[in-house]
Amino acid sequence: MKTILVTGGTGFLGSNLCVRLIQEGNRVVCVDNNYTGTLDNVQDLLAHPNFTFVLHDVCNPLVLENENINQIYNLACPASPIAYQGKHSIETTKTCVLGALNMLELARKHGATILQASTSEIYGEPQVHPQVESYWGNVNPIGVRSCYDEGKRVAESLFFDFWRHYGVDIRVARIFNSYGPNMSPTDGRVVSNFICQAMAGDNITIYGDGTQTRSFCYVDDTIDGLVRLMNSEREIVGPVNIGNPNEIMVKDLAQMIVDRIGSGCRVVYCDLPSDDPTQRKPDITMAKQILKWEPKVSLEEGLGKTISYFSGKICKK
Repeated sequence: MKTILVTGGTGFLGSNLCVRLIQEGNRVVCVDNNYTGTLDNVQDLLAHPNFTFVLHDVCNPLVLENENINQIYNLACPASPIAYQGKHSIETTKTCVLGALNMLELARKHGATILQASTSEIYGEPQVHPQVESYWGNVNPIGVRSCYDEGKRVAESLFFDFWRHYGVDIRVARIFNSYGPNMSPTDGRVVSNFICQAMAGDNITIYGDGTQTRSFCYVDDTIDGLVRLMNSEREIVGPVNIGNPNEIMVKDLAQMIVDRIGSGCRVVYCDLPSDDPTQRKPDITMAKQILKWEPKVSLEEGLGKTISYFSGKICKK
């Protein structure tokens, strides 16, 4: 049985990962300060004998005296613009950079394999489409999103320096837009926004003209990609794109959700936020070749599961 540490473990991706790892018979140490996560997401795991929750901010070193950690998934970081822009931007950068540094030092101490949950945001407003891992990106280093974009880029740099200088066994995954159960109704991501607005009978808010594109990967597929990368051969360090290459315009996504919920909501258009990318689509050739991975859940099926999840939640405006 492996002992696996998951930072950001009460968040959207982290909580789904914890469930997967427990189901596979591992011991899981879930670490989070619950800034954007919630214990509700791991409520069913709290009584499990192989699950431990540790309330901790990864900006500070983590000492685990009685644990022998085999693997670390570093998922700790706000991932929605509402959470990381504005007054929390400095905390976001600190989490990206100091969190990565502290977890790398912990991996070095325990001889653990460590996976960094990087992001498609490191590609910025891409001038290459679809985005391939060799593309260096087009990021505004002083924009309102830079705390997240540049924070994740620095984290990747730290991971590769620890690999080069100390031989730490690293994996780097660049995660594209994911959705599914355990998303927060108020995190401002487009899928949760549209679903909650439609369920509440509110106007569906689209920023920009709605022709900007995204590629949405259902959470189970995302988690499967991360687990496959973590357990790949040591020489496979990444970065590897993990996402769904099926591209859709935001306005078409909104219509799909309205049609499914049947609320008769009206779509309204607002100004596009600063530095919001107009295109986002992963090239997953590498993941297919080295991980034998590609998404299995269609957008139609995934939206159905996500709407069912949110039907049991109170969607706040």
